[in-house]
Amino acid sequence: MLKFYIVDDDINIVKILEDIIEDKKLGTVVGYSYDGDTALKDILEINPDIVLVDYLMPNRDGASLVKKIREKNDDISFIIISQVCDKEMVAESYRSGVEFFINKPINIIEVERVIRSVAEKIHMTRAISSIKGMLQIHSKPREINTIGKSEQINRIECILSSIGILGEKGSYDIIKVCEYLIENEDSKYIIYDFKEICSKLKENPKIMKQRMGRAIIKGIKNIANAGIEDYMNDCFVKYSNSLFDFENVKAEMDYIRGRRTSGGKVKVIKFIENLLIQSKRN
Repeated sequence: MLKFYIVDDDINIVKILEDIIEDKKLGTVVGYSYDGDTALKDILEINPDIVLVDYLMPNRDGASLVKKIREKNDDISFIIISQVCDKEMVAESYRSGVEFFINKPINIIEVERVIRSVAEKIHMTRAISSIKGMLQIHSKPREINTIGKSEQINRIECILSSIGILGEKGSYDIIKVCEYLIENEDSKYIIYDFKEICSKLKENPKIMKQRMGRAIIKGIKNIANAGIEDYMNDCFVKYSNSLFDFENVKAEMDYIRGRRTSGGKVKVIKFIENLLIQSKRN
């Protein structure tokens, strides 16, 4: 549950914001103050997740308060709320490190929407940090199993099933290429000449690559949707940066949410190489 701190010299505004946060189950209010100096000390001690702060306050305005806290703690998110609004004020607020600017009088729907948006960003940032941490823990080369070829193919099929593409036509092509590489590449799994592999398999390289590409695109969509539903989803955590490039998974998530005009990109050969490596890991 996210922790909120409210800064406003109007006690009624503080109460309204507190009610919105708690009634909408957005988090818990861990503190509030009516002036910038008191807020500065409290916020640095309490370390809330989100601070809602009035722009115009006694002793210290909202923008300078945000800037001062940012110098010491860059993990807190800030939302400025102000009755007075001009372009320079808004610009100064964003320059100081504010996430959003809300105009008074308070609109419950707008406040809830903005808070949920900031909360989502916080959760995403933490999920990415958690995933990177897991990757760092396992960054040292892990032991490669000396499993049999049939067992490795079974693992490949399980991985493709986990990301929801085992039944796709392109997945059968992926498995064919993997089988060929397992038989001939001595566990190096570096695809030097895709056309040659296709000729050995008596397949048209262009058509085969297109089918595999479509299957892999479906896979990245499935992983992205899993991440949107739950950042700690096992498949999302396990495969978003091992089978795919995480930045492309994130781009696909933003595309699904309507924040981008295009989704993540996939590289067929890189995916197959990653798939083969994952199928050998302990």
